[in-house]
Amino acid sequence: MPSNLNPLGALPFRFRRERVLIVGCGDVGQRVARQLPSRLKRMALTSSAERMPALRAQGITPLQGNLDDSATLRRLAGLATRVVHLAPPPSDNPDWRSDPRTLALLRALRLRSLPYSLVYGSTSGVYGDCQGDWVSETRRVNPDTPRSQRRVHAESHLRLFGRATGTQVHILRIPGIYATDREGGTPRGRLLKGTSVLRAEDDVYTNHIHADDLARACLAALWRGKPQRITHASDDTQMKMGDYFDLAADLYQLPRPPRLPRSTAQEQMPLMLLSFMGESRRLDNQRLKKELKLALRYPTVAAGLRA
Repeated sequence: MPSNLNPLGALPFRFRRERVLIVGCGDVGQRVARQLPSRLKRMALTSSAERMPALRAQGITPLQGNLDDSATLRRLAGLATRVVHLAPPPSDNPDWRSDPRTLALLRALRLRSLPYSLVYGSTSGVYGDCQGDWVSETRRVNPDTPRSQRRVHAESHLRLFGRATGTQVHILRIPGIYATDREGGTPRGRLLKGTSVLRAEDDVYTNHIHADDLARACLAALWRGKPQRITHASDDTQMKMGDYFDLAADLYQLPRPPRLPRSTAQEQMPLMLLSFMGESRRLDNQRLKKELKLALRYPTVAAGLRA
């Protein structure tokens, strides 16, 4: 491989240790950083100067830049040997089916020596409604919301980037993220509000991953992921949404949520919540366990919520 394409060969000696850049260093991104070995250089892109001291306190080198302003991203070129991209697409872009943030990041990364690997956190929503079927990574995408269409756009450009440059791009399709130490990371708030769920005959299968297991999946994909590959970052839970809330209510010793028929729910529930209740699928996670060799610490939501 020519030195200008080798993530280590074109850099001065002081830069030749692995340098991991986290783009979208929110809750999951910070968990990724905490699980990185101390010998690695940890960096994070942030658009907020106010966040920089907090990132430094965690041993993360902050790099100020904004994915919505490509001129601020030039400093990223050639810095990282590996990249974890967790930043969501903008929701207010006039072209509501595209992700200009991912395009801006890829343009910046191409300016100088390329990263060896890049992991992207996508969503399992790209499949749309599968009517409760088991879904493998080879299933054709069928995005039926602007949110999932933007993710499909990002995925396609990331895979093109990988094929064109040799960077090993690995896409994680992620379901609902939960954790007891994550803001809004459990159903407790909705249970306290008495938010309804669908009755059993109208209910949908939902999928989950604990935030710590997701961070571990990002690192496994960063080092062990096959190039231009997709993996479901999902646990072993096979549970419908209403049963998930019933489980949480019992654990928290709160009343179980009321059950409604779908026809009534459409009149009473927020549109965002209804969109999740309109998609039912069960994610096959064999690639996660066999190819990435990830042993889940929280294989089910029951284990994760109890912990």
